[in-house]
Amino acid sequence: MTGAAIKELTAEEIEKQKERFPRVFSLTSKDKTIRWLSGCAVVAILLYSFNRFGFFSEKFYGSFGKLAIMFDQMFPPTTGGQMGDYIQAILETLSMALIGSLIGGILALPLAFMAAKNFNPIRPIQFSTRRFADVLRAADYMIWGLIFVRAMGLGPIPGIMAIAIIDTGILVILYSEAIENIDRKQIEGIKASGGSTLEIIRFGVMPQVMPVLLTNALYMFESNTRAATILGIVGAGGIGFLLSDNLRAFEFSNACTIILMIIGVVYIIDYGSRKLRERYIRGDDYLQGDEDTGAKTFFGRLASRLRPSRSQE
Repeated sequence: MTGAAIKELTAEEIEKQKERFPRVFSLTSKDKTIRWLSGCAVVAILLYSFNRFGFFSEKFYGSFGKLAIMFDQMFPPTTGGQMGDYIQAILETLSMALIGSLIGGILALPLAFMAAKNFNPIRPIQFSTRRFADVLRAADYMIWGLIFVRAMGLGPIPGIMAIAIIDTGILVILYSEAIENIDRKQIEGIKASGGSTLEIIRFGVMPQVMPVLLTNALYMFESNTRAATILGIVGAGGIGFLLSDNLRAFEFSNACTIILMIIGVVYIIDYGSRKLRERYIRGDDYLQGDEDTGAKTFFGRLASRLRPSRSQE
């Protein structure tokens, strides 16, 4: 109904529409009461939770002064003569994240085909595979890290195992959903030409899902870099052990150096993975360059200003 038609409605017609669609024009008293009571219940739960956890106590407000002293002692950052150890530990953290992500990504791929509805007609196996993936990702990195540290001892191997377990559980679900959303026309074409199951997967499925798989794997690698740092706190290797050790010893300036190194490494990985995704998804267009995209960035605008115009040449 257009705006002109609405203006031509008489008062009697409007009343009929109100009787026919009462919720469109206004909420009933019952709905208003339910909404008001729901809002009051949410506010009451929040206030109770804040009070229960001590947000309104002197302990919480008094901690800001200690936090300010701690931040003051962090600067300027120092190394305490352990810069070589810090670099070795951050490389160990990156290795843990890379190896764990690689193992998880490889293990998740065949399980994803078992969990996909359009590739596995046996429903019990499909259901069991999905529930198995849920079990793997139900626990946090630190829980799996503690389990493997207790079983294998201190070092990076428990951290790698924890990352691989979590990655497998998450990527099985993500990969299977990507496989279930593929276009069936390519698969039917390969089947009609006499292709085998492996050829269907290689030429009909993987070209469609590979950008999604790569994107998910790279995101998991970024997340695993931070997770590997936390795993070091429980003794699973990496820079996290040195960070927790310096914090316990009140060496806040050394801890600040480690935190800055972690932030820098995470930023570099984020930038590199974004470039890899653009390179793979956009292909030749990315290699040839996109002037419109480049002009939107800071460096693109700066280069366009510094570049001499054709008229000046």
